[in-house]
Amino acid sequence: MDYQLSGKVAFITGSGRGIGLACAFALAREGARIVVTDINPQAVENATSQLKDAGHEAIGVAADVCSKPQVGAVADAAIASFGSIDILVNNAGFTRDKYLTKMPESDWDAVVDTILKGAYHCTQAALPSMMERRWGRVINIASRAHLGNPGQTNYSAAKAGLIGFTRSLAFEQGKFNITANAVAPGLVETPLVRSLETYEMLRTNALARQPVQRLGAVEDIANAVAFLASDGAGFITGETLHVTGGRYSS
Repeated sequence: MDYQLSGKVAFITGSGRGIGLACAFALAREGARIVVTDINPQAVENATSQLKDAGHEAIGVAADVCSKPQVGAVADAAIASFGSIDILVNNAGFTRDKYLTKMPESDWDAVVDTILKGAYHCTQAALPSMMERRWGRVINIASRAHLGNPGQTNYSAAKAGLIGFTRSLAFEQGKFNITANAVAPGLVETPLVRSLETYEMLRTNALARQPVQRLGAVEDIANAVAFLASDGAGFITGETLHVTGGRYSS
């Protein structure tokens, strides 16, 4: 499918592996030049090499999205290498699950800061280039967990906040032809998910609550991101696209 992203520059957080890396490949196949960033330097190096080996244009910069200076360095590298930032995918995030009565403040802060403060820093860094060119796409990876999950008050709150952030940004930036949308995955079968001790329980629970009888693949999420980045989605903003196999309940 031709989404006409040739020459566009995509800055993707948490793109060293998993959903983020799949988004990088999906956008690259549509012609975008890719800025890989992840907190893990080795993951950044590996992902960037994979993209280049496949014939795509890419640079990689390791960064913690909770650090404004480090995010600024990624944005500067993108502009220096490619001249602009046209697409931002705020994907960085993780879970630290515990019931609220047992959750240390450090687990709350780590999850909420990475998801929300990370989106704040990265979007603030990317917007000036989009506003100057009067074209942009901000795509935030939320989660079906924004509806609430037991043991995930930190993660669910952060993902719900990310959806509110998306809607507010859509109002602010529409006049610059910049759209802001969220993608809310269900349970996606990544190596990290498969390694969890609770994997079989999570899988059984998901399949019992969704009409499509398989877990999500990273490509399912990446395909939604590529669509929202395209001109074909130019009249869609402030929306949350659930990619869950039809699952909404916990």
